Amino acid sequence: MPLISVIIPAYNAEKTIQETIDSVLNQTFQDFEIIVINDGSQDKTLEIVNSIKDPRLQVFSYPNAKQAASRNRGISHSTGEFLAFLDADDLWKPDKLEAQLKALQDNPEAVVAYSWSQCIDENGYFLREASQSTTSGDVYAKLLLCDFLDNGSNPLVRRQALEEVGTFDESLPPAEDWELWIRLAARYHFVAVPYPHILYRQSPTSASANLLRMASACKRVIDLSFERAPDSLQHLKSHSLANLYRFLAYRCFERFPTRSRALIALRFLWNAVINDSSLLRRKITWKMLLTSVLVLLLTHRYAYRVAHRTKQLHNFHTILSLMQLEPF
Repeated sequence: MPLISVIIPAYNAEKTIQETIDSVLNQTFQDFEIIVINDGSQDKTLEIVNSIKDPRLQVFSYPNAKQAASRNRGISHSTGEFLAFLDADDLWKPDKLEAQLKALQDNPEAVVAYSWSQCIDENGYFLREASQSTTSGDVYAKLLLCDFLDNGSNPLVRRQALEEVGTFDESLPPAEDWELWIRLAARYHFVAVPYPHILYRQSPTSASANLLRMASACKRVIDLSFERAPDSLQHLKSHSLANLYRFLAYRCFERFPTRSRALIALRFLWNAVINDSSLLRRKITWKMLLTSVLVLLLTHRYAYRVAHRTKQLHNFHTILSLMQLEPF
């Protein structure tokens, strides 16, 4: 019986699935099984997976039911004492499993080990560092503020803990992973592995690229999680909402925004200000507002030229530094 089960949901992933599976096969820790859930793919995903000859690899095909259901199906087929989830377009550094397993073995009170992530684009080029949390132990309050694990391809989880708290909520895509991490943190300890082990791909077709859908799902996670949270943590809800909308506003500006993205950015900024009025005193807020107005009033090409000739309209990363990441 393998020690670790790696679960990979895959839907029309022919462009990335080989590289993703290779990143598992190339791990320094080798006592694992790989369970690929083919989620009704219509491309060559299944053909590519079946061409990989490794006895540890199993593939199960189902009608399309989205990522959360595929992860749960993978859990039902798995046998490992520890579970890891890997999206079909993400990658792991070679020592990811070894480092996280050691962290859990060295900290028997912890049920989740998590690392840092680096965001890459559809071609594998570096975009930005994701959050770099070093918080271990009781991380419940901090996870209510934001998903500092960043993505579902990050943690290694003890099976026993999942059996006790339940699996992914299939009604919450694409934010079902954050909701599960919160449920786990409400009862158990986490341990941080401070190294970027996950390459988290962000492309125009990925689930995380649909920002309005992401906003709706995350808002539901926040509402649901604070319904369950004790009174002593209720004051964090407005900060959690402000963090969400700050981050989503930033995502609108990762590439120079189209008119539709500019409108969405204004919506996110408004929601962020509603939950944190101090943003009105920040230059970055007005910079985002001005850029959005330029995009809405001018042609896209001319707005781009004006923005890039104005030094003040560059670098929107500073809004991320305003996120409330520590409970108080």
